[in-house]
Amino acid sequence: MKKTIKMLSLTMFILLFTACSTVSEGEADHDKLKIVATYSIIADMTENIVGEKAEVYSMVPIGTDPHMYDPLPKDTSKVSSADLVFYNGLNLETGKGWFQDLLDVTNKKDVAFAVSDEVTPMYLTEKGKETQEDPHAWLDVQNAIKYVDIITKHVIEKDPDNKEFYLNNQSEYVKKLNELDQYAKEAVKKVPQEKRILVTSEGAFKYFSKAYGFESAFIWEINTDSQGTPEQMKNIIKIIDENQVPALFLETSVNPKTMETISNETGVPIHSKIFTDSLAKKGEEGDTYIKMIKWNIDKVVEGLSS
Repeated sequence: MKKTIKMLSLTMFILLFTACSTVSEGEADHDKLKIVATYSIIADMTENIVGEKAEVYSMVPIGTDPHMYDPLPKDTSKVSSADLVFYNGLNLETGKGWFQDLLDVTNKKDVAFAVSDEVTPMYLTEKGKETQEDPHAWLDVQNAIKYVDIITKHVIEKDPDNKEFYLNNQSEYVKKLNELDQYAKEAVKKVPQEKRILVTSEGAFKYFSKAYGFESAFIWEINTDSQGTPEQMKNIIKIIDENQVPALFLETSVNPKTMETISNETGVPIHSKIFTDSLAKKGEEGDTYIKMIKWNIDKVVEGLSS
């Protein structure tokens, strides 16, 4: 019932927005594509491809968890008028069904594309068994390149007149991403093999860990799960103690309380924040995808080398 009311409210907003619009055809900017990305990381990748040829809107605010999000009226408006909508897929935007509801009410399924479609997924586990797909594929830079390829493909399909512009931007950006990937692989060599255990709150670093030679350890599997249960706390403390883990890491989009408790219990310091589901605010460290990954690598290597 609540879902039905929510969808009706969104529908009424769209009708009202359209009826009240006073922008004439002549005033509207028809030269630029209108693109919506579900969260900041995809938006940044898209901006690197489209440059000034498109307007890119990121729905989920900086520092907010995209797993569980309540769209605002502005989000509905932006999606309603979008030429393209890019989302992660792999169950990232499925919390409470918010993204599917938004596509339903705006009738934009035909222009919505999952940028993770070419990724070989890893899986969440429950009691040793694989369950749903792990959404955090972008934390492996080679997967990010696959995201960029899909973004570029659909942008060109929508705006073929600017194909060469987009392809040139893609080539330049992918070159930078490959350089970043190589930087990460070289930097990790500074960490002794026995210290390569990356402890975080959420189990979001499986792709990252596999790509760059770490073992991923975490308190809970994904942010939509129960967080900080007695069993979870007991398990992670055991891993930290048995492996003499030198540093813990706290994601920017999670509540720090549980990791702070783990730090107090074990005596192991939280070395640094690291980025998962969101970039930093503009002007801060980690405000682009490339800066975010470099920050993560630098801080993890620094913390585990101590």
